[in-house]
Amino acid sequence: MATILLVEDNPIIQRMYSYMLRKKGHTVVIAENGALALRLMEDTPFDLVIADLAMPEMDGLELIGHVRADTRYKGLPIIMLTASGQEEDRERAQAAGANDFLTKPSSSHEFIAAVHRQLAALTT
Repeated sequence: MATILLVEDNPIIQRMYSYMLRKKGHTVVIAENGALALRLMEDTPFDLVIADLAMPEMDGLELIGHVRADTRYKGLPIIMLTASGQEEDRERAQAAGANDFLTKPSSSHEFIAAVHRQLAALTT
């Protein structure tokens, strides 16, 4: 199964999504912000990044910018999460390089479907 980096500052959302992912057999590493996520990415190869849009220190858009600018992470899928679900947020996430976009909290079916869609794209 996949090694997934969950970048989320809300402990309740961390627990909820990490539980769903682990239940499907994935390994989950949690970072509370984008700056910590980048440090973790230096040492661990991840198959997927799931990042919140609004976080302290470094938000999800800035994180995506750093990831997309680094050739080591070429092709790494990123799912952006946001509590607002506004179309403007979706457009900003896509423009930054997000592969998918979910409003949180999303249903377990919707969340896992997005994860598996992005992981399947890695093998095609």
